[in-house]
Amino acid sequence: QVRLVGSGGGLVQAGGSLRLSCVSSISIQRIDAMGWFRQAPGKQRGFVAALTSEGSTNYADSAKGRFTVSRDIAKNTMYLQMNSLKPEDTAVYYCTAGRTLRDYWGLGTHVTVSS
Repeated sequence: QVRLVGSGGGLVQAGGSLRLSCVSSISIQRIDAMGWFRQAPGKQRGFVAALTSEGSTNYADSAKGRFTVSRDIAKNTMYLQMNSLKPEDTAVYYCTAGRTLRDYWGLGTHVTVSS
């Protein structure tokens, strides 16, 4: 069982930046993959970014060039650095983990980008 605690959301103006954090209850080196999903109001939850245990990354097209997923193994923490934020990035962001990237979910953290 893996418990994930996401944080770092907030209100930011368009063009601004935020860094989300996700702390795992176990060593992230033991987890096949970790990632971020988001759900905007009235929309389905969608993939944002992923980070494998080997350090490989993958991004949704909407995140490429603006978002960066990284990790601090010593802190059992994954990050999502979000730059050049747009109003359409407004959503609840969820960190996830597991072989399918959907096995474990943290509670969401709200991100609101004002225009």
